[in-house]
Amino acid sequence: MEINGLKEKIENYDGRKIRIMEVCGTHTHEIFRLGVRSLLPKNIELISGPGCPVCVTPVSFIDEAVYLAKTGKTIFTFGDLVRVPGSDKTLANARQAGAKVEIVYSPLDALQYAKNHPEEEIVFLSVGFETTTPASLLALKQAIAKSVKNFSLLTANKTMDEAYRVMAKSADAYLYPGHVAAITGAKKLEELKKIGISGVVTGFTAKEILQAICFIIENAQKGEPFFGNAYENVVKPEGNKAATELVEKFTRPIDTEWRGLGILKKSGLTLKDEFTDFDARKKFSIPKMNGTANPACKCGDVLSGKIFPKDCPLFAKVCVPEHPIGACMVSNEGACSAFYKYGI
Repeated sequence: MEINGLKEKIENYDGRKIRIMEVCGTHTHEIFRLGVRSLLPKNIELISGPGCPVCVTPVSFIDEAVYLAKTGKTIFTFGDLVRVPGSDKTLANARQAGAKVEIVYSPLDALQYAKNHPEEEIVFLSVGFETTTPASLLALKQAIAKSVKNFSLLTANKTMDEAYRVMAKSADAYLYPGHVAAITGAKKLEELKKIGISGVVTGFTAKEILQAICFIIENAQKGEPFFGNAYENVVKPEGNKAATELVEKFTRPIDTEWRGLGILKKSGLTLKDEFTDFDARKKFSIPKMNGTANPACKCGDVLSGKIFPKDCPLFAKVCVPEHPIGACMVSNEGACSAFYKYGI
């Protein structure tokens, strides 16, 4: 079906109310940018979910990173993390106070710096879902092979499977994140039908997103769990075997905290014991950090689909991109950032 036909089908929908969760933060931004929300009748509701890796990273992780920065370690990170609030400081605050905090596009950049500066201890902040985890582990693999002993990872890597299960009652169907599904494979998502979870994998073009919404409209009314793949050119049944093998070799699953969702079983990844020398928590004996978020910030409720960003009392008032109070306003994939940018 051509794009105009898809638009017409959505605009003319008059069935029961359907709640769709955009798990991926990039989907949230693209849906706004492409004007998809303007096509939706009132009985189709799009809500944001926990698909922004920076947003779901707990406050305690930021506190750990700040601790390392303040104790003389050179921190390498993706840009979004620098301004995410910890309990009382951000990495940007630590940098202003003299700590070395560098922004990179790849963990391999951090590894290269470590090779060139053996006198410094380099820590890469390894944050993300299945999409970004393999890149961090590739850097680790190379560090081991080249005996770069001043390189380590502070991990906050997560896997989406348990989040899909925990959030299942929040929506009638998911828009599954296309890039994550490219790693895990469509088959793994299709198996969620067996426990009553519905969703569609989709890409990021207008046509792909509209196809996914139309598929949900058609199937949600049948009353049976369903699965669809509107991103078949990228997402294959078995996923990316090389990336999966890398994860299995270097990490093991652990229970871990998600902002807004609490502790999710076996949803985090930590380095296996044989790689302790490259695990920043163990290498530098980081004390336990409990992490205390600003109680007025409702980022957790936004991530769990309980409220829209505009329902947070701080949104667009004291919490703005220039002075974010919560992670959802910091990240380019955050729901609050998207709602603010597009004036919703």
